[in-house]
This record gives sequence, C-alpha cells and structure tokens, in this order.
Amino acid sequence: MIRYPNGKMYSPTNKGTTPSTQKATIDYSNRGMTLEEDLNETNEYYLVKGIAVVHKKPTPVQIVKVDYPKRSAAVIKEAYFKQASTTDYNGVYKGKYLDFEAKETKNKTSFPLQNFHEHQIQHMEQILKQNGICFVILMFTTSQEIYLLDASHLLPLWENMKKQGRKSIPKKEIETKGHLIEIGYHPRIDYIKTVDKLYF
Repeated sequence: MIRYPNGKMYSPTNKGTTPSTQKATIDYSNRGMTLEEDLNETNEYYLVKGIAVVHKKPTPVQIVKVDYPKRSAAVIKEAYFKQASTTDYNGVYKGKYLDFEAKETKNKTSFPLQNFHEHQIQHMEQILKQNGICFVILMFTTSQEIYLLDASHLLPLWENMKKQGRKSIPKKEIETKGHLIEIGYHPRIDYIKTVDKLYF
C-alpha cells in the first residue's frame, strides 16, 4: 500500500505491463488523459525522435511498514510519497538545461498560486540565476487550454502574494504573458515549439 502526501492511495494504471507492451498500447486520441500523462508521452516522443531528453523526476518514497514472509524477501505493506523538493521535469534541449513544473486547475478565470510550493519557487529562481530555461506549464482543464509561462513572470506574482497580494494569476494575464500550446495528436503537448520561439 503506497500513499501520496495527501493520503490518497496510489494505484498504477498499467500494472504488470512491460515498457515494450506499454508503448504499443499508447492511445494519443484519449482526451481524458491527465496533463502529467500527456507530458510523459510527449517527452517519450521527443526522446525517441532525438529532439530532447526530458524526464519526470521520481517522487521520493518513505517506507513505513515492511513484512518479511521469507528471509530472502521483503514485502512493502505501507509507504507514502514524500513531497518533491524541486520541480516535476528537467532535462536538456539544444545544449541548454531545461526545467519546468506542470500544474492544472478547474478554475475558469484564474490560476491559484497555492498550487505551487515555496521550495519549487526557490528552485526556479536558482535555475534562472544559472541562465537555465525555466517555466511552468499551466492547464485550464475546463477549457482544455494549456499555457507556457516563463518562471520570470511567476516569481514576482508569488512575492506579491506573500505580501498579502493577490492569491491567483488572472487568466487574462496568463494569456498576455504566457504562450498558448496547441493540443495535438503526436506529440500531444508540443511545448518544444514554444521553447524554440522563446529561448532560441
């Protein structure tokens, strides 16, 4: 039994499948997939095509209970996903370090800043100081709109919130400062096209 930090149970979607069989069953027409699943498949496409090397960072797990039915075997009975210390994704593209966080909201008119964590903001700030490419991918699930927003636009909004300012980013501001990523077929979320326009 493995749990997320919020206490919810973890249940793998493709339990028992090997990477080769998993790849064969990918359905890019599935409109009900999560942002994370879509990004993972997009990154797999980039990797296979030799476009970029970007991976989702594994979330560290804290093991709570282990049973030893045999001396030679251990069975994990209970574990919890720890909160990640940085952002979701990192990698390399055209010789540049790439780092980003992906978030989604059901809110139609703004994006809640509480979706981010202090340690993630600090990490983004450090990446920018080292001249790395750092951004957030924001999805409005109701309208199925996805935007790429450079971290340099997010940091001041976070600081303003800490000073009792606005606790969300108005969608109009995201539309102005961010860049709409069209949802496609293969790859599903072709964010590299936007990265090319912005950083190269």
